Amino acid sequence: MKRGVEGRERPRSRSSDDKQSQIWACLQGVMDPELDESVTELNFVTRADVDPEGHVHIEFRLPTYWCAANFSFLMADDMRRAISALDWVKGVSVVLGEHMYADKINAGLAQGRSFQETFGAEADGSLDDLRQTFLVKAFQRRQVALLSHLVALGQSPAQIVSLTLRELGCLPLDDAGEKLIRRYLERRAVVGPASGDGPAFVDANGARLSADSLAGYVSNLRRVGINAEFNGALCRGLLAARFDLETPFVPKSRTIPASPGTQQGP
Repeated sequence: MKRGVEGRERPRSRSSDDKQSQIWACLQGVMDPELDESVTELNFVTRADVDPEGHVHIEFRLPTYWCAANFSFLMADDMRRAISALDWVKGVSVVLGEHMYADKINAGLAQGRSFQETFGAEADGSLDDLRQTFLVKAFQRRQVALLSHLVALGQSPAQIVSLTLRELGCLPLDDAGEKLIRRYLERRAVVGPASGDGPAFVDANGARLSADSLAGYVSNLRRVGINAEFNGALCRGLLAARFDLETPFVPKSRTIPASPGTQQGP
C-alpha cells in the first residue's frame, strides 16, 4: 500500500514542478517597460506560487518606494496577462510590496480594474499608450544592437537595408548574432507588418531604412541605448541597497530601540 501511495504522489509533484517552471518562464518574458529587461533578471519578482486548484500568486517589488505608479501598474498587468495565458491557470493575483501606491494598485488589480479606473483623475494618460511607447523604445534598442553587430561583421549599409525579414532570419551568424536577431524579431511587429518578404529594418514609423543615412540613424539610437543601460545599472544598485537580496523581499535590518535602562553606545 505504501508503494502505491508513493507512486500516486510522484506524478502530482512532477506536475506541480512543471507548472512552477511554466510560471517562471512566463515571468521571464515580462519586461520592465523602461529598461527592456526581464523582471526576473532584475530580481523584481519575489514569489511565484500555484495552489492545487490552479490559482497563481505573484509578489514583486521595485527599486524605490516612489517608482512611477503607471510603470508599476503596467508591470503588474503584464505579469497577470502572461500568466493568465497558460491554459491550466484558474486565476492570478499579483501583489506589489513596499511601494507608496501599493494599497491602491493591489486593490485595483484584485478587482480587475484598469489603471484609469484605479487612479481616476490621478491617472496620466492611457496605459495602452504607455505600453506602446516603451515597446517602440525596446524595438529601437534591439534594432541598434543588431545593426551594430552586422556592421561589425562587415555588412555594408546597402546590404543591410536591402535585407528582407526572411533573409535576415537565414543569415549565418554566431550564437550572439542569432540571439540579437531573435530578440529583434520579437519586437519587429511593433512598428509595422512583419511578413517574410517585408523589409527587415524600418524606423519607428515603419519606413525602410536608407543606406545613405544608416550611420547617422545608428548613432542617434545608440544614445537611447546608453541612457537605458545607465538606468538599468542605477535600478540594480538601488534595489541592492534597499533589500537584502540573499533573503528576497525582506527590508534591510533596522535599528531596534533599546529597552529602558539599557546603556547606549557613544
